[in-house]
Amino acid sequence: MAELLTDEELTSALNHLPLWRREGSTIVRSVELASFPQAIQVVNRVAEIAENDDHHPDIDIRWRTLTFVLSTHSAGGLTAKDTALATEIDAVIDAVHPGTAEA
Repeated sequence: MAELLTDEELTSALNHLPLWRREGSTIVRSVELASFPQAIQVVNRVAEIAENDDHHPDIDIRWRTLTFVLSTHSAGGLTAKDTALATEIDAVIDAVHPGTAEA
């Protein structure tokens, strides 16, 4: 099982993930894409990555606004799996729509 990040490790990781915020035992990012099809394109790509990593985010889809919530449920909080997936999600968003605004 993955080990929980210490507060210091999480703070350091979030310094490299400026669009993510901590909410209790999760990290969260919301993003508004240019269109609904573009948002679904991001969701589909993130789903492929999550399946490959065997680590799945909670995703809320509201028209063209996506909210990703990450936590390692089996560990009871945040692990390196979450910050690694957050980095991959950021890369997908940047590839689909560079300069996308935070929602």
